[in-house]
Amino acid sequence: MTLLPVDSEHSAIFQCLQGHSREDVRRVILTASGGPFRDFTQEELATVSPEQALKHPNWSMGPKITVDSATLMNKGLELIEARWLFGLDIHQIHILIHPQSVIHSMVEYKDGSILAQMGIPDMMTPISYALSYPRHVDTTLPFLDLEQVGTLRFMKPDTGKFRCLDLALRAAEIGESMPAVLNGANEVAVELFLRGRIGFLQIPSLIEKTMKAHTPFVVDRIEKVMEADAWARQRAAAFAETDRV
Repeated sequence: MTLLPVDSEHSAIFQCLQGHSREDVRRVILTASGGPFRDFTQEELATVSPEQALKHPNWSMGPKITVDSATLMNKGLELIEARWLFGLDIHQIHILIHPQSVIHSMVEYKDGSILAQMGIPDMMTPISYALSYPRHVDTTLPFLDLEQVGTLRFMKPDTGKFRCLDLALRAAEIGESMPAVLNGANEVAVELFLRGRIGFLQIPSLIEKTMKAHTPFVVDRIEKVMEADAWARQRAAAFAETDRV
């Protein structure tokens, strides 16, 4: 069975790997738009509203993933996904903020060559490729106009300001049940934020409290994943209810 990625970043990596030996890969580079708050200060982040968080500058997505993009949690989850999907060490996966969202991800090889998959930011492209693989069929989408795009920018993410990304990296390094706990706690935290129950900066605080309360265990079957997820949701909700975030 062949597993084909649909997420835009993983589709980009998959396309850049075609025809190349995995042993030649030095690293993969996941790109992130940085969300609507990439230039906000810590003080400004403390007062952002759900309405602001749902105004993504480049992509049209559902509420939960849009908030994940604003916190950069989505990039941490994508790192975990890329690790298992492509058989990589987590230290082979790097993240760059790329505000234009034109390069969807890159693969760097041991000789220094970097291959990038580019296109307009529209999910129709990776979905179409997964459905028509190995062909690239006409989607009726407009073509990428590089002259209009002009300059492409790249910068390192600020994990001090966007703590969700740092928590995801920590969960990936710990492994076992911790990534499932991270995800479960994040689901609860984002829902509470969208309902106005907690602030934007309380999202990582709630996730971190839940992770610290968890003792990781081996995940060797789906029931263990569900156990970790259920525990994380219950514990995160309890922390929020008692205002200990």
